[in-house]
Formats: sequence, C-alpha cells, structure tokens
Amino acid sequence: MGVVTQPYIPLQSARLSSNPMLEQRIQQHFIDSADLKYQSAQALDKPVAAAVQALLACVTSGGKVLACGHGGSATLAQHFAALFVGGFERERPELGALALSADGVLMTAILRSDGGTPVFERQVRALGQAGDVLLAISTSGNDAALLRAMQAAHEREMTVVALTGGGGGEMGRALRETDVHVCVPHDRMARIHEVHGLVLHCLCDGVDAQLLGEQETST
Repeated sequence: MGVVTQPYIPLQSARLSSNPMLEQRIQQHFIDSADLKYQSAQALDKPVAAAVQALLACVTSGGKVLACGHGGSATLAQHFAALFVGGFERERPELGALALSADGVLMTAILRSDGGTPVFERQVRALGQAGDVLLAISTSGNDAALLRAMQAAHEREMTVVALTGGGGGEMGRALRETDVHVCVPHDRMARIHEVHGLVLHCLCDGVDAQLLGEQETST
C-alpha cells in the first residue's frame, strides 16, 4: 500500500491564504482575553494591591518569595522569579525570589522518593523562614501539592499569596486572614493563565513603584 502524501503548499502561499473562520476564531481569543482583563481590573485591584504590600513587607525586612505552580503555572512562577530578581522595567537592586519548580534534579529526586505530592512542601520546609512569602499559582485552586506547600508555609509563619481561578477551590478555603487571595473570575484555564501573567507584572511594577517611586510612562 502506497503512502498518501499531502500536496506541497509553498510557505509563501500558506502565509497569504485566507481562512475567515480561523481568523475569526483567533480574533475571538483576543476579544475574550481583553474582556476578562477589563472585568477583572476592578475585581482584583484591591487583592493585587494587598499582594504588593505583602511582597514589599517581605523584601524590605530581608525576606524572599518562594513561587510555585504546576504546568503553565510553573512557567509563570519562573517568570515572576526572573523579573523579581533581575528587575522588571527599570534598574533596581535585586530582590529575593526563587521558583521551586526550576530545579529539575531536585524535583525528580523528590518525585522519586515521595510520589510527587510533597514536591513543593519539602522545599518550603527547607528554604522558608518566618516573614517570607509563598506565591502559589493554580488555575483551579485544587492542587494537592500546593495545598501541602501552603500548610508548610503557615507552619513556618510565612504569608501566602495565592493566585487562583474559578471559585478559588481548596486553596482559597485554606488561606488565613493574613494571607492574600487573587482569584480570577473565570473557569477557562487559558484565560486564567493570561490574567495571572498580568497580575504578576502588576506585582513587580507595584513593588518597584513603592521602592523607587512613580515612573513616567512614555507615549
């Protein structure tokens, strides 16, 4: 039986071809994302501001932020740590932050010996100190590993800043009065991730503004 091959379409032709249904679908993603961010602006401004204050209190007293999440949320945790240490949009002294999902050797060692659930908890117990902040990111709010990390953070007298979606899940219910909950009012994972990314940028910008003063924005 011969192999059926698809006709070759030159790259230039593929780029110029029009697909109205696909283009409309792409446009709808942009529209939905923009709508959710607009709706979230007023709903999340106070909790995000509270999260900024929690991070500021942490770093100005010599503490650090431990950020964690799974999947796409792990990527966001690493992105936050890179911005917090390296700087956001202007030069400033480095601030202490560590993404708990960034060390592949450590992660696999804990996974091998404990089946996965304590993967962040053990790191919080080893690295966390009173006054530090745990930044826990989950679209559902029901991540068992993050829940155990939050418990470990509370035992270490750390503040927890939880970024969730939907109704906040078990993580939202596990927070204390001194913690901060930023819950995106949506159930779709992709949309929640997009708003979480914006929230992390707001956190970095807010801390910089508090430490360095307002910065004029170029037009």
